[in-house]
Amino acid sequence: MSDEFQLGAGFTQGEISAGLGLGPLEQQYEELFAEALADGVITSEERARLEKAADNLGLNPRRLLELEQAMMAAYESRHAVRIIEHYEDGPASLAPIQVQADGDSGRALLLKRIEQLEARVKELEGELRHAQSQINVEVDLSDLETSAADSTEDPDSVWRRVRRDPTRADHLHTLFRVYEAKGDADAAWCAAQALVCLGHANDDARSCFESGRQQGLMAPKHSIDNLSFTEQLAHTDEELLTGQIFGVIVPAVLLGKVTGLRRDKKLHVPDPASKQDPEKSTLSAVRALTWAAAILGLPAPHIYLEKERDAGYQHIPGIPPVSLLGKGVLSGRSQLELAFDAARHLSWYRAERFIRTLFSSVPDLEDLFLAALTIGSPTLPIAEEMKQRVAPIAKAIAPVLQTEQVDRLRGLFLRFVEEGGRTNLQRWSSGADKTAARAGFVVCADLGTALGCLEAEEGKLGELGKDLIAYSVSSNYLELRGRLGIRVG
Repeated sequence: MSDEFQLGAGFTQGEISAGLGLGPLEQQYEELFAEALADGVITSEERARLEKAADNLGLNPRRLLELEQAMMAAYESRHAVRIIEHYEDGPASLAPIQVQADGDSGRALLLKRIEQLEARVKELEGELRHAQSQINVEVDLSDLETSAADSTEDPDSVWRRVRRDPTRADHLHTLFRVYEAKGDADAAWCAAQALVCLGHANDDARSCFESGRQQGLMAPKHSIDNLSFTEQLAHTDEELLTGQIFGVIVPAVLLGKVTGLRRDKKLHVPDPASKQDPEKSTLSAVRALTWAAAILGLPAPHIYLEKERDAGYQHIPGIPPVSLLGKGVLSGRSQLELAFDAARHLSWYRAERFIRTLFSSVPDLEDLFLAALTIGSPTLPIAEEMKQRVAPIAKAIAPVLQTEQVDRLRGLFLRFVEEGGRTNLQRWSSGADKTAARAGFVVCADLGTALGCLEAEEGKLGELGKDLIAYSVSSNYLELRGRLGIRVG
């Protein structure tokens, strides 16, 4: 079996789900924190153990803070006490050992030896001061003003300029210098990578990039959990609430799609003999899917092979849906390119985004979204023409939904109204495309490869490519690299 697309021995798998709830790593931390709470006092030693455990498990600091606050509130309420963190002062410096020589010749000799050693120490200190005074010191303040300015400039402010025009070399050079001045080796490397990919790197940036460049596939220590995907990877235009509403109805929509295709005799049913076993397959395209799924915290889909199909990775509607591999990914693709393609393909399997694999046109998405809202609020006031178009869709979806799903739609509808009752599905759909490209880039961890894959479909530096450049030097991406355990330096 090929040894490519192997997860390292130290890789820690988080929850295999895009839903809410604690993963196994957070449960381990919860148990450790519960032990620390047992007496109502968190000592400095206990806090140090908790911080070390959180770092080793690669958990999201903000998520852990929320978890600790919830557990502390529950403990205080249950026991009617207040929890404190207790830090003791360190022990005072040990006083010099007092040696009494009275009546003991051995101690007298020891005291004499100590006196001789102290005298020698003073001689050596004098010699050292004399030697230091003879050293020629060259002072070069030519770069002081620039370095001082770089070290005090806010990286987020510079990044916002990069985001407005990711192709501007001067902004990226400034960001590179700021990160270097602050001593952030990984952030500086990411900025250098962007400059190299754009062909604008100077000698310093090129040297930084080459010194930290990975050889082959990355070796992450942790998978990406749901919170990290949502907060650090997903594009902001892909509004979370809109995706959550789609996520509730997508199983029913999938069932309807499959039923309609079967009725029209258009449902593609792969040959059972072409189903791939990821544990036994030696095909790189197959192994890339299961490898990328583990990193993205997703279950690996059923995989079928159709060597003559003119496609790469393709979603096929079914119960459950499957991934079809065509000749586009069976030859002529490097490991990094397969990693990008596989992760981009898999990102659409998240519940809040899968609907785009079934219906890609914005008018169809608008009808489905309104149908979901009318199920959550049957008295929703919409235009009569729109109601006639949406009502049959809602009528087809509603019977398939369980009571819990209908209740969730009601809650999401109320949140939607509270947040202004507006969404732009054209923008959401475009944001979903950018999120998928980001997922591919994060997993292949090579900006040049990601931009090359995108160039084949949108030309040089299209909208997806520009977004990737800005994302590759963003604080969100830098934080995600920390979670994966792939930071340079």
